[in-house]
Amino acid sequence: MSEDQKPGQPGADAVELSDGAPAAIDDAKSAPEDRATSGPFDASEVPSMRPYVDLGGIKVAPREGLQLRLEVDERANRVIAVSLEYAESLLQVQAFAAPKTTGLWGPVRAKLTQQMTAQGGTVAEEPGVLGPELLVETPAPGDQGGTRVARFIAVDGPRWMLRGVIMGKAARDAEARDRVIELFRELVVVRGEQPMPPSELLQLKVPAGVQGQRQAPPAGTLPV
Repeated sequence: MSEDQKPGQPGADAVELSDGAPAAIDDAKSAPEDRATSGPFDASEVPSMRPYVDLGGIKVAPREGLQLRLEVDERANRVIAVSLEYAESLLQVQAFAAPKTTGLWGPVRAKLTQQMTAQGGTVAEEPGVLGPELLVETPAPGDQGGTRVARFIAVDGPRWMLRGVIMGKAARDAEARDRVIELFRELVVVRGEQPMPPSELLQLKVPAGVQGQRQAPPAGTLPV
């Protein structure tokens, strides 16, 4: 698990900021206008014959120079996030169930801002090609000094939200970030038809042919 960001934290459940009267939180879907044609995609929007690394709730398109790592919650013994190392950067992604008509990214941004500020960090909301982004700077742990930087992005799709945390070079460098966003937009979310409460993490799995190479839940690194 990356030291810069723990998968699954902060959570994706909707919140209200309590400071006097509750603040109005935008629950409209947040997505680029060309999402259905340029991604990130719903499983129903991509040809079945296109090759992907199948991780269950998320599929990853292979490309040169991409390294994939699965983040495992050892207590629950389940995969909870996918980390993609690319362009001197790290993109950590999770997919969540969402309502049909409203989005999760607005409430999640509000909660992230509240949590990171309470932890002594600074949060700036910036416009991005996918919609609003959060640039978060938090104090480095221990006696290291300095700060750690992460950029949160997300897209609300049909009955799901795909959230990414960008760390490394792309968190600040626009050119590197464009390459990581391109990678993010190639991802496919497999929501499934089963009923799920909003904000529930979509189930992830170890790819076929890899599980037998490991003896324990911690995931290895796969070139894809």
